[in-house]
Amino acid sequence: MAEPLRADRSRRARLAEVPRPALILGFAGLLPFVACAAGAWAVGGPRYLILITLQIEYGAIVLGFLGAVHWGLAMAEAAADNWRRLAPAVLPALVGWTALMIPAPLGLLLLALGFAGMYLADRAAATANRAPEWYAALRKPLTLLVLLSLAASYGALAAKL
Repeated sequence: MAEPLRADRSRRARLAEVPRPALILGFAGLLPFVACAAGAWAVGGPRYLILITLQIEYGAIVLGFLGAVHWGLAMAEAAADNWRRLAPAVLPALVGWTALMIPAPLGLLLLALGFAGMYLADRAAATANRAPEWYAALRKPLTLLVLLSLAASYGALAAKL
């Protein structure tokens, strides 16, 4: 029983297998999430709300980008007429847009759900060979750090309200 599990682990891509530009740019994309979360704790007065709003706005943009990746994967496979592949690719943008219109605590939670859901979709796409294996390996730490940043901002919001 342990042997198949070991074989399965050896097939999974590792972060070291991620192409260098994707790795560097992927982690660079975390800077606004981390900076806004840290700033929300560091600044006094109502300025922390500006940073949380900026984080929600950036999160909405990134979530839409992640959905667009799946749109592009469907187009690359000539599956652009496949409702089942394209409809979920639009959902992240709609989730991000909704997060912009609701109170900040709910917006942060909705974004966290959206990012967690996109990680599952990204992993499923890689497992189904619709995305490179390294894509799921990259998305895992990025998603974890985004979720931690959103949680930190939620904590700052709760502590300062």
